[in-house]
Amino acid sequence: MLNHPTLDRLNELGLFGMAKAFAELMASGDATTLTVAEGLGLMLDRESSYRNDKRLASRLRYAKLRHQAVVEDVDYRVARNLDRALFQKLITGGWIDAHDNIIFTGETGLGKSWLACALGHKACRDNRSVLYTRIPKLFDELALARGDGRHAQRIRTLIRVDVLILDDWGLQPLDAQARHDLLEIVEERYGRRSTIITSQPPVERWHDLIGDPTYADAILDRLIHNAHRIELAGDSIRKTRRTTKKD
Repeated sequence: MLNHPTLDRLNELGLFGMAKAFAELMASGDATTLTVAEGLGLMLDRESSYRNDKRLASRLRYAKLRHQAVVEDVDYRVARNLDRALFQKLITGGWIDAHDNIIFTGETGLGKSWLACALGHKACRDNRSVLYTRIPKLFDELALARGDGRHAQRIRTLIRVDVLILDDWGLQPLDAQARHDLLEIVEERYGRRSTIITSQPPVERWHDLIGDPTYADAILDRLIHNAHRIELAGDSIRKTRRTTKKD
């Protein structure tokens, strides 16, 4: 007779993981074989797992990662010049604690965005806040936000997140307002947060893409000198896979 009131009380308290574990114990009859400490420990473990899963789901929704990528699925056999030792070191997350950046460069189709999202997913699993955005879309959004009064709030969001993923850098030169916004973001994040950037143009061309030499020097100083640089090279993975399927 105690089963239903106990379940109700656990659910009322928001202990949904414990409630599910308790219901399963009652249904299976295993409750009679466990000590009080063992049963309580099992339910606490289930509650902890439930809350961790819920927090992870929330972080992933907030991150809006472009790819459903996980570091366990990285294929090191693909010929793209991916330094396995370096990437596995990055997986541990020490670069986030050190507030370092990561820069992926290379031609299209080499998996830059996918690898960035895999590291972003791992950061979410490690209880970090992550946000993904494409550079062209970001500056369009900031321009609109400036018109309706949301600009300052949007900038604060970009500044505060633990890991900011800026995808598709360098597809087009920056205009004056984009340069100003980018400098504000990287200036406030420098030494406090970590940023991942993916880019087709190599770093050596970034100065020209930013346009204004003064802004370029300031932006690149805050992005590059503490960055782990991964320069991918080789044939497009997407193209290779399409060819393989046809064969």
